[in-house]
Amino acid sequence: MAKPPENIIGSTITTTRRYTLRSSAATLTGLIAASIAGCSAQAQTRKPATTGDHPNVALIKRYYEAYAKSDLATIREVLAPNIVWRIPGHHPLSGTKRGPDEVVAFFNQLAKANFKAEVLFLGGNDEYVVDYHRGYGASGNAKLDILWCLVFRIRENKIVEVTNFAADQHAADAFFWSVYQLKPIPDRLVT
Repeated sequence: MAKPPENIIGSTITTTRRYTLRSSAATLTGLIAASIAGCSAQAQTRKPATTGDHPNVALIKRYYEAYAKSDLATIREVLAPNIVWRIPGHHPLSGTKRGPDEVVAFFNQLAKANFKAEVLFLGGNDEYVVDYHRGYGASGNAKLDILWCLVFRIRENKIVEVTNFAADQHAADAFFWSVYQLKPIPDRLVT
């Protein structure tokens, strides 16, 4: 299959759904397996993921409903006080967010780029929920529309850990650099 053309910052940053679905299906399967196996040595003894309405899947549905409405109070309710949320990449919003305040601050920044999520698949078991969704946003001339996979770890009906995987990390990095500029040095340095 031919590779889609490279995108340029300032133009539309997107991947075609056909290419992304085909190219990321194998990658997604590998990422999910590696993430779940890597997060817990006991993962092999757990029940296999299901697509039913497991209570953990219902929790993530509740989270996404709140996210769609910018309902930060409900989002805070489903986050554990010690939540760890990992955002991949090399851009101003990437890195590990610790605690509900940092996670909510991240979501507030995403809102500035009109970032939305369209859930395509949720499956879960007693500890994990895997989410496959379309994430898209636009700000000025910068646009992003790619597929994402999130692995949620759940304990006591709270989200305690999330790891994001982007289908096209290069496009995500370019988009976030276009939208979120850093202050010039020395203004961005802590003294």
